[in-house]
Parts: sequence; C-alpha cells; structure tokens
Amino acid sequence: MAEQFQSAVESSMDKTNLILKDIEQAYGWPKAQRNQSYAALRTVLHLLRDRMPVQESVEFSAQLPLLVRGIYFDGWQPQNVPIKLNRDDFLYEVRQGFPYDVDGGPERVVQVVLDTLRRHVTQGEWDDVKDNMPADLARVMP
Repeated sequence: MAEQFQSAVESSMDKTNLILKDIEQAYGWPKAQRNQSYAALRTVLHLLRDRMPVQESVEFSAQLPLLVRGIYFDGWQPQNVPIKLNRDDFLYEVRQGFPYDVDGGPERVVQVVLDTLRRHVTQGEWDDVKDNMPADLARVMP
C-alpha cells in the first residue's frame, strides 16, 4: 500500500512539473522562475473554478494531477460559486492574483495557462469548461 501511495505522489509530482514546465517554456522562463509559473497556474485555476458550477468544477478537477487538484481546491468556497465574471473581470482578477509584470500582461498569462491546461484534459471536458464561461471569455479559450 505504501508503494502505491509513493507511486501516485511521484506520478502527480511529475505531471505537475510538466504543466509548470509547459508554462515556463511558453514564456521562455528558466526553471528558476518556477514561482511565477506556479502563481500563473494557481491564479487562473482558481478563477476557472470559481466561475463554474460546483458539479462542473469537480468533473474538471478529476482530470488534473493530484497535486494540481489540491492547488485547485485550496481555499474553495463552493457555496459562493459560480461567480459572474466576464472577460474583463477575469483579466482584472488575474492581474490582482498574479503579482509579476510579464510580456503580454494578464491576457497572455491567461492564454498560456489555458493552452497548457487544455493539453492536459480531454476535449470533451474542455468543451464543458468553455460552455460554462461567458461568451467573451470562451472565445479566447483554446
């Protein structure tokens, strides 16, 4: 049993590092900027989570690595969702939650993280996520 747990944790860490590395590669950041890639992932994940109904949020999270799922649910208050955010509100909240100045600003942060997440979930689940976003935000999602 302990070996299964260790294997599951190691697998989750590998998958999480791959997601963070994908974000870093999109920006050209070295691994030394892992805090920035983590902050970008966390910020966008929390905004997606809070914008979706509880059931859809849970279904989406099931496809995330265990460690990313923990980040996703950290601080979640399901009784307060979904929060109504249009594209501009979403970008504003990204700017508030992501304290780094990067090329392309919050719009680029969102695009990079969404592109990365899209590659790590099924098309059907990603379509469900997009269907739960306002039209102006869904249009910029991969």
